[in-house]
Amino acid sequence: MTLGAPMSAARLPDFVELDADLAARTTLALPGRAALLATIRSIDQLRQVRALTADGRRRFILGSGSNIVLTGDFDGLLLQPAFSGRQLIGEDADAWYIRAGAGENWHALVHWTLEQGWPGLENLALIPGSVGAAPVQNIGAYGLELSDRFLSLETFDLATGRLRRLDRAECRFAYRDSIFKQQGWHLEGRQVIINVTFRLPRAWQPLTGYADLASELDRRQLASPTARQVAEAVMAIRQRKLPDPTRLPNAGSFFQNPLMSAADADQLAQKHPSLPRYPQPDGRVKLAAAWLIEHSGWKGQDLGPVGMYEKQALVLVNRGGARGADVIALTQAVQASVRQRFGIELTPEPVIL
Repeated sequence: MTLGAPMSAARLPDFVELDADLAARTTLALPGRAALLATIRSIDQLRQVRALTADGRRRFILGSGSNIVLTGDFDGLLLQPAFSGRQLIGEDADAWYIRAGAGENWHALVHWTLEQGWPGLENLALIPGSVGAAPVQNIGAYGLELSDRFLSLETFDLATGRLRRLDRAECRFAYRDSIFKQQGWHLEGRQVIINVTFRLPRAWQPLTGYADLASELDRRQLASPTARQVAEAVMAIRQRKLPDPTRLPNAGSFFQNPLMSAADADQLAQKHPSLPRYPQPDGRVKLAAAWLIEHSGWKGQDLGPVGMYEKQALVLVNRGGARGADVIALTQAVQASVRQRFGIELTPEPVIL
């Protein structure tokens, strides 16, 4: 499986595993193995990792495995950042500044900030994954994106062996996008995120404009919710719609919500009046991929051992025994149906590895 001369376990640092099983390390639970898997907890270990790939061996940064589709074995080195720690590093009249290690669980961080009385991340509660993976994808939900609360991050460049700090502008955030994806750094395994710093505003106001969230808060008779109440409402919605990956393997929302011009969205809505549309700050309009998938006949439908979840058409689930090829086949079938019915190309969110 490895490139160059085979490696024995005796020659590896103790934080590197040889021939690692990946099925249990990804939430879709697809079969696959990695020639090498390094669990990284220190800068010194990253420096040692550079030597392991000096022969041109492939690298990829795995994170917590919640946004990955394995298509088979990986013949290179997978890096799994496990940098820990979360702390208040400063505050001023405008905000609290929170730093968290890349290996920290994302939802645990959200919960911790709310416990400390630092609101701002509550709309992103219960999103699976790690802190380090969050800026790569620019995660978002219920009217908030990570970039709205982001200050900076620190990376280690495996090509140069140097530390680098990137601010918000340098990360080039966009919808489910960042410089890490734009430059292919996550695919090359070049820039390893070590920690992320957030700016949580003191002048906090709840973001409740998203339809599902507004409806849930109304049901709970919360006209002026606290940050914790917003988080509880978000968690309730997610738990109703999204399956627990430990019980039904999945990768969360599988397709991005497509963006189009306002004119094109208006034209499409004339043919489909119930089409949900969400105007964006840049003048474009975001459409609901779940609605497009459902109205293309895929909600609750299976193709072999995989299917689109019956409670949320946006979620692709592994019914048991699926392989990467099964996921690819369903992905392409759903894309073809949506393309034929609506003329829209859906883009998968997970990385196909």
